[in-house]
Amino acid sequence: MDWLGPEEWQAVALSLKVSFWAMLASLPLGILAGFALARWTFPGKQLLNILVHLPLVLPPVVTGYLLLLTFGTTGPIGGALQKIGIVFAFNWTGAALAAAIMAFPLMVRAIWLSVEAVDPKLEQASATLGAPRAWVFATVTLPLILPGILAGAVLAFAKAMGEFGATITFVSNIPGQTQTLPSAIYAFLQVPGGEASALRLVAVSIVIATGALLLSEWLSRRIAARVRGA
Repeated sequence: MDWLGPEEWQAVALSLKVSFWAMLASLPLGILAGFALARWTFPGKQLLNILVHLPLVLPPVVTGYLLLLTFGTTGPIGGALQKIGIVFAFNWTGAALAAAIMAFPLMVRAIWLSVEAVDPKLEQASATLGAPRAWVFATVTLPLILPGILAGAVLAFAKAMGEFGATITFVSNIPGQTQTLPSAIYAFLQVPGGEASALRLVAVSIVIATGALLLSEWLSRRIAARVRGA
């Protein structure tokens, strides 16, 4: 990407870093939530469903402000974490946290649908042979839902790359520290002569988003083909 300037490349690199860690850190919890919503029956299941999908309907600025109140240096969790050297507010780690929360519903939804597509009889057959639940999940369920997990991870990564409202509210727009790709586009549009840089970053965003959608669609077709062949 030699056609990108230093500031532009810095924003792209930071966005890739933030999106990768946002996706990776939330993946185990996403698998657990998707499996729980698809298979388990427990008190508060509807509440969990609401909490998982709430970031989709809340204004992103509201989510960012709630994160600031909770994980800021004076917040109940942020203040405690700061004592052991973990800081989220106005740091790239905070951008990753905000991006993970905003992308989490897409990840869980993809995993949820992939778990529902697995025939429970396959798992029951393994269980009747004496296999522990953890072994059944690792050897039967997990391989079958792997395309869904990958699709959810790809969608979450792409969503994290485009996250703006919650991120800028929680960690501001500090070049080199918290200025992700969308924040950089916004910043370039606020200064005279910044349209060219903003346009280049828009092109990068479109390429990444299109690639993610194509990959997710391919993985979804793999899931559908596997279900039809089952």
